[in-house]
Amino acid sequence: MISTRYMKGILAGLALMVVGTPVFADDLLMVRSPHNFPEAMLALQDTIAGHGYTLSRVQRVDLGLTGSGFVTDKYRVVFFGKIDEIHALTARYPQLIPYLPLHMTIFAEAEDTLVVMEDPARLAQVVNDPQAVSQFRRWHNDAMSMLDELRQE
Repeated sequence: MISTRYMKGILAGLALMVVGTPVFADDLLMVRSPHNFPEAMLALQDTIAGHGYTLSRVQRVDLGLTGSGFVTDKYRVVFFGKIDEIHALTARYPQLIPYLPLHMTIFAEAEDTLVVMEDPARLAQVVNDPQAVSQFRRWHNDAMSMLDELRQE
């Protein structure tokens, strides 16, 4: 179980790192959205669909955080992917199952809305096959495009 103090420290550190363009830190992609949380959440879902991905589910994380004393009502993990690609990769490389589908975390901190994603290109550390690495790079490029759209007004 992650302590509230530790979680606040992580979120504060993430918030300090975020600027107007995507941030890269240890395979982490992050942007600040100019929209409030509900608008940014809708834009995120539209952007995912607009890039040809299927929204798998939206998981509320704030319920567990508030139960631990962390004050937030706007914290979601949005899972998405291209089902055929995910099935093909996980059938060939079962070690990818814990990492898929792809996901972005969106949360509000004061007046800011942040979107964070682990870089899909880092999956090349798990599977070193040129065809799979090419897929991970495509996902990286799509993620960068999505994040770029989300940071714009």
